[in-house]
Amino acid sequence: MGNRVQGKVAIITGGASGIGRACAHRLAEEGAVVVVTDIQDEAGATVAAEIHAAGGSAEYLHHDVTSEDEWVSVAAAVSASHGGLDVLVNNAGIGLGASILEMTLADWQRQQAINLDGVFLGLKHCIPLMRDSGGGSIINMSSIAGLKGNARLAAYNATKGGVRLLTKGVALECAQNRWKVRVNSVHPGIIETPIWKTVMPESLTSDGQPLVLDEMASVAVPTGELGQPTDIANGVLFLASDDSSYMTGSELVIDAGVSA
Repeated sequence: MGNRVQGKVAIITGGASGIGRACAHRLAEEGAVVVVTDIQDEAGATVAAEIHAAGGSAEYLHHDVTSEDEWVSVAAAVSASHGGLDVLVNNAGIGLGASILEMTLADWQRQQAINLDGVFLGLKHCIPLMRDSGGGSIINMSSIAGLKGNARLAAYNATKGGVRLLTKGVALECAQNRWKVRVNSVHPGIIETPIWKTVMPESLTSDGQPLVLDEMASVAVPTGELGQPTDIANGVLFLASDDSSYMTGSELVIDAGVSA
């Protein structure tokens, strides 16, 4: 156990699996009180239990990030239980890959609602809590898909590019108002998470076997290496900690050179 975020209260959305789960464990290892939120109740409760078993502090709250009422409830619960908020990791997201000619409006709107509206609502309802409790750090999970386009991922590009510029605009608003709230975005590359099952369904092999990410990484990543959720969690820890106190409105790209 370390102390880089000792005693800080952190909300992590989409914390039941993948990058969110890794962030929850990493921040807890470094002393944060972690509030894991998700719609996957069993998996989310398991993450909180794992953190407790390892000697950390965590709780799980059911949370649909597309619901403004649920954001109000989560912010109120954290305020009541912990007296304030120091870190928000807006991580919840989905990836739906399809031709723009084939994607349904319902899928477009669902992806926008989770990936972009959810971040907007987190900012809206957590900045006041964070500001009034002395300030803190907001980390919005974008993607390298928010930096460059991809065929059959245009809708996903739109959400992650939106997160990137939303981050910058809100960072400037906080700075100009002298609110002690920093806002930065993180841009993962090819990371081993469940999102690949939906973001690139056309990459399934002819016999229906799942995409082999190691093979994809060996071709698409300059280093040839597939990233792990902990690689992203380490970057989130840096942005959550006082080590990054002079950073706001910035992009932390963690992709082993893909975007280069």
